[in-house]
Amino acid sequence: MDFFLFMTVLLPFCVYVLQSEKDLLLYHGFTTNIERRLKEHNQGNTISTSKRRPMRLVYCEFFISKEDALRRESYFKTTTGKRMLKLILRDTLKTINYPNI
Repeated sequence: MDFFLFMTVLLPFCVYVLQSEKDLLLYHGFTTNIERRLKEHNQGNTISTSKRRPMRLVYCEFFISKEDALRRESYFKTTTGKRMLKLILRDTLKTINYPNI
């Protein structure tokens, strides 16, 4: 069983962070199927990222509760949440050449 399938069986709700390989900026989202959602982003089926393709997954968290996952996604979109995410991912962001660290 692949990792994402295993995780979605145990913890069905996922909050994820993608990086655009075009402009190097980050995008935050929520899904119940991270593999499908990443394909949708990279096929241009998501308006907010269609012009920023290709996208790559740089971070995800899985949750049992949909409400917890949505709360976490909302938090990542706040100034404090973005700051915290940059602290957690500081080495990753350096590795992927994120411009705003």
